[in-house]
Amino acid sequence: MSTLSVSNITDGTTTVGTGFVVNGAARAWIYFNGSGTVAIQNSSGVSSLTDNSTGNYNVNLSNSMTSTSYCWSAANNNYHQATSTVRTVSSFNLQSYNSSHSIADATVYNSQVNGDLA
Repeated sequence: MSTLSVSNITDGTTTVGTGFVVNGAARAWIYFNGSGTVAIQNSSGVSSLTDNSTGNYNVNLSNSMTSTSYCWSAANNNYHQATSTVRTVSSFNLQSYNSSHSIADATVYNSQVNGDLA
């Protein structure tokens, strides 16, 4: 395997240090529809999505994280809250709740994972 070693990367207008690219990039992300036929619309670092029940999904990662202490975030377009109740090195659970604090499907979900890969 070849190694490319640089100290900065530029797009012609903005230069960033390579530490940002290596340490700041999301390790996995997913965009999926969560109502009707649940399906991944786009993703990176995600192997599959499991629809457990109304407003409850497991996002399965293509590569394991080093520990369960990774940073996970999610948002959806319909409701007030998205939470993760169970997190392993290879997946996390995502649940969404409406304004009445009842679990509910949202139309669109976005989520990302930051941390170190195993």
